[in-house]
Amino acid sequence: MARIRSFEEGTQSIKIHRTEVDCYHQTIRDSSGNLHIHLTTFGSDDRESAPKSSQSIQLNEAAARQLVQILQEAFHF
Repeated sequence: MARIRSFEEGTQSIKIHRTEVDCYHQTIRDSSGNLHIHLTTFGSDDRESAPKSSQSIQLNEAAARQLVQILQEAFHF
């Protein structure tokens, strides 16, 4: 669990994940009233135990804007 502070293009050797998961999203405010988006993924359908939060990230407005820019450039929309 972490708040995203910045995005940088990676150079790792990666492959497409073989499983899919669901992601829940919520908006929350910090003690100063600043809006954040909270994303939580849940274990895959193959998970042996009951569904539970697997990973979560939070983005403030600046990080969310940066992610939107990355998505627009990657998918050309």
